[in-house]
Amino acid sequence: MPIYHRLGEIPQKRHVQFEKPGGGLYYEQLFGTIGFDGMSSLLYHVHRPTMVSEINEPLDLTPKVAVEKNITSRLLQGFEVIPTDDFLESREPLMVNSDIVIGLAAPRQSLKSYFYKNADADEMIFVHEGSGTLRTFLGSIDFEYGDYLIIPRGMIYQISFDTPSNRLLYTESFVPIYTPKRYRNWFGQMLEHSPFCERDYKLPKNLETHDEKGEFLLKVKKQGLLHELVYTTHPFDVVGWDGYNFPYGFSIHNFEPITGRIHQPPPVHQTFETSAYVVCSFCPRLYDYHPKSIPAPYNHSNIDSDEMLYYVDGDFMSRNNIERGHISLHPAGIPHGPHPGAYERSIGQTKTEELAVMIDTFKPLMLTENALKIDDGKYYKSWIE
Repeated sequence: MPIYHRLGEIPQKRHVQFEKPGGGLYYEQLFGTIGFDGMSSLLYHVHRPTMVSEINEPLDLTPKVAVEKNITSRLLQGFEVIPTDDFLESREPLMVNSDIVIGLAAPRQSLKSYFYKNADADEMIFVHEGSGTLRTFLGSIDFEYGDYLIIPRGMIYQISFDTPSNRLLYTESFVPIYTPKRYRNWFGQMLEHSPFCERDYKLPKNLETHDEKGEFLLKVKKQGLLHELVYTTHPFDVVGWDGYNFPYGFSIHNFEPITGRIHQPPPVHQTFETSAYVVCSFCPRLYDYHPKSIPAPYNHSNIDSDEMLYYVDGDFMSRNNIERGHISLHPAGIPHGPHPGAYERSIGQTKTEELAVMIDTFKPLMLTENALKIDDGKYYKSWIE
């Protein structure tokens, strides 16, 4: 994310001696992306961040694909995902391609017995139900219903929940997640026409610095395997850092919809972008105000992208028989549009209270065995009058 942030104590210059109060030096680490070309932060540790005492056998987490080539529109009943105690074990990948994993999770317990790092992918977690705190070695972020949490790859974190019932939509992105470039100027500042701005971000705070030795379990996901590494010092031992590479939060409730006299296409709802897919937020908004407008979306063809829509709350005016936690998948190659009656029903309406998250991928999505377990099996027939 192109915004500068700093926490804790750092020296005046980079790459110089930074002495501890009792003697000795703090250990500098560049936490960067895309070699030395992408966004990065400079961290200062109490101990060397490299001291591994043990590496255990890895666990294979490769998603089990059931449908590799799909042209069937589907409806997944997300709240049928069974709650599980452990944070990582609760994750159920549903749709995958070489760029992204999309899944649901219903963790019942906080992640506090070990630390976690995704070494391959940026993570996006959308909080549908629950609240708590994301704790990282760069500070903590409090979250609640409606928050997106963007966690860059390589980030060491734990997560604490305030409630026993939590519902999360998550993605693992093998390409970096950014804010849309058309909302930013050439310096990276959000422009005046952007539907959100820097004031809306939840930035890390309350930097934890633990000067502890012992055995600390870090689970690292890399190339589809979950590795267990034992470190001899506490992973949260950073005394200060600054830079551009860090986790942040953004509430869907702070997205300001762009409206017009006639129906606006989905790109006006865009919240995040990558080179391989986009993420959009459908939020409560006023409808189109042309006297002859049809607020419902027009039929459109998915020729170049698969469209996944996660329904959060509200009226979902273009769909019939949709409930909270449902996921619709409209694959590339065939058109889709409003359900029978929705087109006509929308005429004369002045606003919508819908809340949903859409992910459009530029490569086809494969469905996992987990997805087929919660597929209603008949959604593709739902346009028949």
